[in-house]
Amino acid sequence: MSFARVRALVVVGLLGVLALVFVVVALVRDTQSEAGIGGGCPEGWPMADVTLREPKDVKINVLNGTDQIGLANKVANDFRNRKFQIKKTGDEKKQIEDIAVLRYGPKGVGSAHLLRAYFLDNAEAEYDPKRTDDTVDVVLGSAFQQLATTTEVNQSLGDLGSPVAPPGSCPTQQD
Repeated sequence: MSFARVRALVVVGLLGVLALVFVVVALVRDTQSEAGIGGGCPEGWPMADVTLREPKDVKINVLNGTDQIGLANKVANDFRNRKFQIKKTGDEKKQIEDIAVLRYGPKGVGSAHLLRAYFLDNAEAEYDPKRTDDTVDVVLGSAFQQLATTTEVNQSLGDLGSPVAPPGSCPTQQD
């Protein structure tokens, strides 16, 4: 073996050892290991589940906030065809002028984020920090026409980005 090859192997070996030391030091001194998991959350704040859910994992109640008869059942069937879990359908007591209103608690933040995409981010969000279930109430309003297509939902999710914990709550990821 020539001296040039030995020198090249020594240099490459030293660079490999240096890279390994650098990685070990970076992992040991990592100060962000609790980032995004509610590390510095004030006591008493609810932990908001900001995991973006699959439709099959989302539980919803579909309520009709219009005078159109049967709208909640029709839209609930559309959601069932898209693999959502429908817990109940019914009528809302007061009329809604918007496209839709999404009512949810800390456990439903990720689910409500997904549902916003089905209304192309035109649904009004009503967060209730005292709500304890992971079900989202979808209240249909008089401006509602139809749910978004799969392509529109995917584009809307891209525009919306990742779910964010509402003010007064701390983000957490559930598996």
